[in-house]
Amino acid sequence: MIYLDANATTKPDPQVVEAILPYLTDIYGNASSGHQLGRKARKGLEKARSQVADLMKVSTEEIIFTSGATESINSVLSFVQHEYPERPLLIISAVEHEAVLECASRWENDGGRVKRVAVDAYGRLNLEELQDAIEPGKTALISMIWANNETGVITPLAEVVELAHEAGALVHADAAQMVGRLPVNLSSMAVDYLSLSAHKFHGLKGTGALFVSRRVPFRPWILGGGQERGWRSGTENVTGIVALGLAAEKAAQRFAVGSHESVAHLRDGFEQKLAAEMPQMMIHGQKASRLPNTSSICLPGVDAAGMVILLDQKGIACSGGSACRSASLHPSHVLEAMGFNTEHALSTLRFSLSADTTEAELMEAAEHIISSAGHLCQQRDSLVSF
Repeated sequence: MIYLDANATTKPDPQVVEAILPYLTDIYGNASSGHQLGRKARKGLEKARSQVADLMKVSTEEIIFTSGATESINSVLSFVQHEYPERPLLIISAVEHEAVLECASRWENDGGRVKRVAVDAYGRLNLEELQDAIEPGKTALISMIWANNETGVITPLAEVVELAHEAGALVHADAAQMVGRLPVNLSSMAVDYLSLSAHKFHGLKGTGALFVSRRVPFRPWILGGGQERGWRSGTENVTGIVALGLAAEKAAQRFAVGSHESVAHLRDGFEQKLAAEMPQMMIHGQKASRLPNTSSICLPGVDAAGMVILLDQKGIACSGGSACRSASLHPSHVLEAMGFNTEHALSTLRFSLSADTTEAELMEAAEHIISSAGHLCQQRDSLVSF
């Protein structure tokens, strides 16, 4: 299988799998227990906390382990709304992940207000509209997706933070696609809250983290036994957390040798090969700052759902958009926000690379994409003529 759906999930790193085996066999204690097995589990958990903190250049006390970015997002938005009832306004972008969109709907159902800031045709956030949307003293939180899961377009988060803090508002970053794909240095950017998931960068599904800056308040969303220093109750998933820690450490090592630049080079070569044979194709966000691994491509007149099936039969995994919406008949809200119609969205494919992707795989995939698109076009034309 040539796997080009890394924005949905990634394969656990073999070294990560090897590292967690003892926690599935010998070190099975509860990290809250005081005996030897519990202490060993706690040691692995706290090492992972240091590894995640080091990846983002923050302190360990600012890292809370969760089940993933969705839980972290829910925790932050629920807390902020209840903490600041005198500030009823939440601001998000029009291209957020469903986790933020659904939380925003709940915010409104609970009596708050939500403003959704537009993006341009390249998926870039309209900063002037954001500035106009902010109501000083009334804006509780600005929650932005740092790197879009469908197009890879990156939000200028530093500018968002500056505008928000000038008005006394807090900032949450959905960094599920950002962390592990590009270097993140929160010591130089005053983000208040940040959410991430391990499985986006070669960790395990069902594990993530929430960064809460020491500058801001937070109360737990999940109550119970007081784990995670009282910030998130529930027996810790030590196996997943250890995997997250090592995945974070390995991501930092890749960044040190410029692997993200190499991935961007591979992605660009892939797009160039496709464009040479299919000049009619459109690359979403091509003129914007994008994740190095993401390529969202529209092939006009080509049925994306049919392409996904054909490519799967040829051993190539990709997506028609966000995997989170794969069961939905509604076209991409991200492309709609960028000004594209339903027909355009239904001809769009997303290819997302991982740290494992090779140039040979991409060139082979490109050949199959070109031939499969041609095959579908021939079928369509024969039906029309019939």
